[in-house]
Amino acid sequence: MSAGQQMLIALGANIPSEHGEPAQTLHAALQRLKQVGASIEAVSRFYKTPCFPAGAGPDYVNAAARLTCDAAAQDILSMLHEVEAYFGRERVRRWGQRTLDIDLIAIGDVVLPDLRTYRAWRDLPLDRQTQEAPETLILPHPRIQDRAFVLVPLADVAPDWRHPVSGQTVCQMRDALPQEVRAEVVPL
Repeated sequence: MSAGQQMLIALGANIPSEHGEPAQTLHAALQRLKQVGASIEAVSRFYKTPCFPAGAGPDYVNAAARLTCDAAAQDILSMLHEVEAYFGRERVRRWGQRTLDIDLIAIGDVVLPDLRTYRAWRDLPLDRQTQEAPETLILPHPRIQDRAFVLVPLADVAPDWRHPVSGQTVCQMRDALPQEVRAEVVPL
């Protein structure tokens, strides 16, 4: 991958991998991303966050990163899944415990696959979110505005990135969340 579009990713882990505890796994995953050709422009601080949904496992270590590349969105997603697999990620249960989770949050101001599909997934009721996963890549990530564990770290690396549908910046989305939710995301 060479320099190109801005890409935002969120990383998280809540169980050890063969590379160590969750924070060590995130550091190693960032190195692995470089090895497979990603150009990492910025990495957030690491944060301790409560497991989501509540009671699903140990607390997480979360971070965000800003990368650049020229690859197609689906190729980027495949690369992220390959890195997850390298660290022992198994996609057994939606929102289950994991050695590594890397979510593609956004690629510039791209909306995929289209605005109608994006809005349908963004507006999906919570009970269906736990049971259903899209068969195609949805960008920006349809839950970004709801997740302090993504927005707080993302504000470290892309505070002024503007959501192409809502028009809000990362900081505006973060600040719109309840203070008690934001306070659960604690720097390590």
